[in-house]
Amino acid sequence: MRKFIECGNTGRLNAALFVSGSGTNAERVLEHELRDSRETCSWNPALIVTDAPEKSRAREISERYGLPLVEHDIKRFYQDRGESRVSLAGERGRGIREEWTEELRHRLEPYRIDFGVLAGFVPLTNITGDFPCLNVHPGDLTVESDGKRELVGLHTLPVERAILAGHRVMRSSVIVAQPYTGSGGGMDTGPILGVSGEVDIELNGHNLGELIELASSRPGARPPGGYKDLLEELARHNQKRLKENGDWVVLPPVVRDFAMGRFALSQDGGLLYEAGGEWKAVQTVEYYPDGRKRPRSISIRI
Repeated sequence: MRKFIECGNTGRLNAALFVSGSGTNAERVLEHELRDSRETCSWNPALIVTDAPEKSRAREISERYGLPLVEHDIKRFYQDRGESRVSLAGERGRGIREEWTEELRHRLEPYRIDFGVLAGFVPLTNITGDFPCLNVHPGDLTVESDGKRELVGLHTLPVERAILAGHRVMRSSVIVAQPYTGSGGGMDTGPILGVSGEVDIELNGHNLGELIELASSRPGARPPGGYKDLLEELARHNQKRLKENGDWVVLPPVVRDFAMGRFALSQDGGLLYEAGGEWKAVQTVEYYPDGRKRPRSISIRI
């Protein structure tokens, strides 16, 4: 058995919270953990990190909670290198991303980070290979077809895929994010630590056939800024509901359980969860608004 993380001598770990936008996921994590005094925390929120200092609420959150702030503007980083668009397309785009990540790595070094929380963080970054990074994902990553996860991808894509597959409900997932390999879905292959309870999908009077036809008429590549069509509009509507009823339910308690060392991997690479002093082989753990947890057990050798 190998734990993802071990507590230090103080029993508390340093975590960096990464945000790109509203930062509400990070706020829910902080509220959950700092509800009492910091002395009782299972981990220490060491700093806030943002790639979008002018558009995100990172400064506000940093000031509100008295946390250091690291601003590393990815858009400006690309512009300074002659690129008008932030992209991983092509060797140059990937090279710039690695430069950006390396500079971020140096900025984080003084804080001795044990793990990260990607709380609505947009850029794909291989900082996930430096220390464990928990990422909340707008889709149920336990849903598979032919052994592959179906609801992967960036932006509204996971919710769109759930809609087009005819799913009636959706869930948020928290995973240990993996280094990117050139596409967004690659980061979604990590262990699924937790999923939220079910959240109904709303089509607002539209029928599935209409949406499938619309999807088939889209251009092959997603345009900058999105498709801006009905399917994307419905996906955004449902993703907002999933954030409030899924992300905010599952992310805070998973972060706490992770910091307390309740997740590990078996010798076969399966997920283990500790409850009541006993380690159990699980597919994942379901987390509910009332605080209940339900491990999904599987049979695996420890």
